[in-house]
Amino acid sequence: MFRPADPPRARRRRGPGLRVRLTLLATGLVAAVSALLLWLGWMLVGEVAATLPTLPAETPVLVDDVPVPAGEVAAAIGHTARTEVLQVGSVAFALVVAAAALVSWVLTGHVLRPVHDVTATARRLSAESLDARIDLEGPRDEVAELADTFDEMLDRLQAAFDAQRRFVANASHELRTPLAVLRTEIDVTLADPDADVDELRRMAAVLRDATRRAEGLVDGLLLLARTEAAPRRADDGDEPVDLDLAARGALDAVRAEVEARRLRVEVTSAEPTADDEGPVPGAVVVGDAALLERVVGNLVENAVRHNVDDGWITVRSGPADDPARVELVVASSGPVLDPARVPDLFEPFRRGADRVGTGSGLGLSIVRAVVRAHGGTVAAEPVEGGGLTVRVLLPGQVSGSLNTGVTVPT
Repeated sequence: MFRPADPPRARRRRGPGLRVRLTLLATGLVAAVSALLLWLGWMLVGEVAATLPTLPAETPVLVDDVPVPAGEVAAAIGHTARTEVLQVGSVAFALVVAAAALVSWVLTGHVLRPVHDVTATARRLSAESLDARIDLEGPRDEVAELADTFDEMLDRLQAAFDAQRRFVANASHELRTPLAVLRTEIDVTLADPDADVDELRRMAAVLRDATRRAEGLVDGLLLLARTEAAPRRADDGDEPVDLDLAARGALDAVRAEVEARRLRVEVTSAEPTADDEGPVPGAVVVGDAALLERVVGNLVENAVRHNVDDGWITVRSGPADDPARVELVVASSGPVLDPARVPDLFEPFRRGADRVGTGSGLGLSIVRAVVRAHGGTVAAEPVEGGGLTVRVLLPGQVSGSLNTGVTVPT
């Protein structure tokens, strides 16, 4: 059932702008100070006039060409002086207030100009014009700090949009391949009037492989999106996971390919210890068991898939230098990798031009997303002579000493 779109939200009236308010504030302060000074001048003039000496009663006195009795001279002079102060002071007051308003308007406009630049830049922005920057020059004040912060935010937004575009383009490209295989096989088979059962079976096998590849790609994309979008919480049903057992299980799953390529596999793990309640695993992390096992599985699968015949694989799990963390290291032989390009392997669909084998290119991306969601870190470095070493650090429970030299038979 369709419902009409919500009407555009009306803009709230927020009153006068910041420039007007600052101008009114500055002008009001100047007016208040000027009025206070005018009142003080008016009072002081009256006080001074009241202190004039008293003249004899018969002394003739003219004030503003008006004869005044000698006894009222002080009062007449005070009244005249106060009137003069009010007249001149009122003119000066008006001029000072007008000048203050004008100066305040100009100065606030100059001070707020970078803010207007920020606003104008924000209005020009769109997904296609994120390269606009303010690049404010001048003294490093609060406004400049605001402009620099805005530019840094735009840098992050542009990087996020660029990554999103690459991700969508790569995902579309990866999904296009199995779909093209499906359509080609169906078209070729339907165009053959003499297609027999064997031909149909061959087509079905090809369609099954292409469908499996598309399904694996979609599952990887969904897992990556779910892991990166939803932050983990303490009540997500975490449970302990033994990295050593997970690694051995992952190796068992790829044993056929290990034997076919004659790979030498060595597992190094922490020896379990015992307490009053039973054995304590050597390297345990707490988190989502399915995701953590996926991390170990992806690393082991990559080590096998991107290896060379008669190569080697080493898997090590146990306590890290930090006693509060568990370390998982998966190293393998393989093609020679450029150290500058190794960090790119953690980006989605980045297999690397020097890497061989098949896959969707999401394995290390999923590893990084899951590890970060569990509060850990992951890094990789090339092996001298060819190959890759991936090191994962996760918060965990560690006990026991290292038990080295456990070789998995192939």
